[in-house]
Amino acid sequence: MRIGIVCPYSWDVPGGVQFHVRDLAEHLVRGGHHVSVLAPADEDTPLPPYVVSAGRAVSVPYNGSVARVNLGVMSASRVRRWVHDGDFEVLHIHEPVVPSLGLLTCWAARGPIVATFHTSNPRSRAMIAAYPILQPALEKISARIAVSEYARRTLVEHLGGDAVVIPNGVDVRFFADAEPKAEWQGGTIGFIGRTDEPRKGLPVLMRALPAILAARPDARLLVAGRGDAKEAVSGLPAQVRERVEFLGMISDEDKARLLRSVDLYVAPNTGGESFGIILVEAMSAGAPVLASDLDAFAQVLDGGTAGELFPNEDADALAAAAAGLLGDPRRLAELRARGSEHVRRFDWSTVGADILAVYETVAAGAGAVAPDDRVGLLGRLGFARD
Repeated sequence: MRIGIVCPYSWDVPGGVQFHVRDLAEHLVRGGHHVSVLAPADEDTPLPPYVVSAGRAVSVPYNGSVARVNLGVMSASRVRRWVHDGDFEVLHIHEPVVPSLGLLTCWAARGPIVATFHTSNPRSRAMIAAYPILQPALEKISARIAVSEYARRTLVEHLGGDAVVIPNGVDVRFFADAEPKAEWQGGTIGFIGRTDEPRKGLPVLMRALPAILAARPDARLLVAGRGDAKEAVSGLPAQVRERVEFLGMISDEDKARLLRSVDLYVAPNTGGESFGIILVEAMSAGAPVLASDLDAFAQVLDGGTAGELFPNEDADALAAAAAGLLGDPRRLAELRARGSEHVRRFDWSTVGADILAVYETVAAGAGAVAPDDRVGLLGRLGFARD
């Protein structure tokens, strides 16, 4: 099958959507499909053979973060050329409402379009205000996917229509087979994320750390991700700072090794999460998970049976839960077992098959069913046009 995938965010800045697009593309390529990914990228960015650069990205505020996107006359020309030359049987656009390549592709496309919605934002005034502009492009979408129930709810409330929920995927074996690193073992708590982005929750974890160390003096915190290390620990006493190690940006291989090594992975995110791929990766690696009780996190952790939850932004509750878990090997072993079992539903062998089934459905129906007649099961799943 000839598949074109559009990533709205810059390929050179790691993020959940980029990782999802990359892993989906590689899963499809391994399955024998012809895949081309269009994404913003700087000229000096090393790109896999299946990625086509749409040019440099610019930074814009989006959903509580800063997104690097690409939108302009030059980009539109590149999109049209990519669509024409690709002769795709199906186009898969990620985040079509983001002001980036997805919208341009919707306008340029003539064949079946599948769109995946990643964002969870129940009060997006910008999305509501932009709907009249977005509507003509969105009407060309044949099938809608949401990565979680909360992403689906955002779509329904702001744009109408519906979507089938297919979660983000992960290569479970890649994380499960990673070799632990000795220096990252022994009473370690792990955190992976941008340290300078408040919604990732590192400040909450830092506020909890003195109480954690008071109860578990041998504990250490390992932090991986982009950001200012000095700024992150500026509010901590000197003796507490000594128990924090910043690893900076790490490779995918080292991320898997880190998650295989830690005694506890903590996700203190405060909002803006529609899924929680890091939780899935941690469970894949066998790391017990402690996460804030965001709706999306609770769903990924099966309501708290595959990992423990604490009240969002409550540093005292986080400290008590983390200290309790670190002192309870039996509970940690139980969480490892439950997480490892639960995470199988997120493996690419399952998720990829579900996405491919959507591709095949819209490709087969494109020439056989008039757009206005797309009703029944496909309509209930969000495959039909509004």
